[in-house]
Amino acid sequence: MAKLSNKNLPRDVFLYLLSIITMVVSAVSLGVLLFQYINIYFPDLISDPYFSKSNYFSAIRSALAALLVVFPVYVWAAWFLKKDIYNFPEKRELKVRKWLLYLTLFVAALVIIGDLVALIYNFLEGELSTRFMLKILSILFIAGSVFAYYFHELKEKENQWPWVKSYIWFVLSAVIVAAIAGFWVAGSPQSQRLVRFDERRVSDLQWIQGEIINYWQRKEQLPASIDSLRNDISGFIPPRDPETGSPYEYMVLDLLRFQLCAVFSTSDIDRNSKSGNERLTVPKPVAAELNYNWQHPSGRQCFEREIDPDFYPPLNKITPKI
Repeated sequence: MAKLSNKNLPRDVFLYLLSIITMVVSAVSLGVLLFQYINIYFPDLISDPYFSKSNYFSAIRSALAALLVVFPVYVWAAWFLKKDIYNFPEKRELKVRKWLLYLTLFVAALVIIGDLVALIYNFLEGELSTRFMLKILSILFIAGSVFAYYFHELKEKENQWPWVKSYIWFVLSAVIVAAIAGFWVAGSPQSQRLVRFDERRVSDLQWIQGEIINYWQRKEQLPASIDSLRNDISGFIPPRDPETGSPYEYMVLDLLRFQLCAVFSTSDIDRNSKSGNERLTVPKPVAAELNYNWQHPSGRQCFEREIDPDFYPPLNKITPKI
């Protein structure tokens, strides 16, 4: 049996490395998910003065994608190694196994120490106490679970701690619940597709608005239609709705005022809300004001704009004649 174990040593090295790397990626991804949930549902003006739920959606989706791919691989690798040791108990003494397990314990201990130092620093900086405690508990749960599991793996006797199996199932359930929560918080792939269509619509309207202002500065009159903005030299072609292909609505209201309209699939007012925590009075920086200027509910929405000649003077009045 010992010869068989030595013969399989390269495979064992690969499997233990795969198990540890996927464990680290899974633990980090789970930590990112939990931290973003805490940031969303326990906002703090000190650490996030311009709070918006949508600011955290990208991190949630990245962590969720990694967790959905990597965590099943880790579960399979851990199960396979457990089964292999059950069939060949002498593999419990493999040096590569012990070295990698001790390395995992070392990394888990460093993570616990480093994150606790960072979180305590944020707490001393005045971070919200509830938010601070939840992040502390998240780190202790993840790193502590890794530390306890692999410390148990280093013991010589199998099933030395009878509660380990129950705790493993508890951790698996917690990861599954955290992953499902990611779809609920950040939205399903279909809903995200609609959001991206709407973001494209806003970008198109901003582009058209810029061309309208440029047209007015050059000709001191608003274009009669969006097609009047077409310019073969600059290469500008008026964009259309990315989903339906229909042209955007444009209307001249008077000499300086115009209106742009689009039909939106979703409401960005909900995405940028305070998650029910209305006690936060959130100031808006310049970038946030620009986004707020294009906020929209679902359905048809029109944006009325007025050109201020003091801010956008005609070019013939600011360009010296030679």
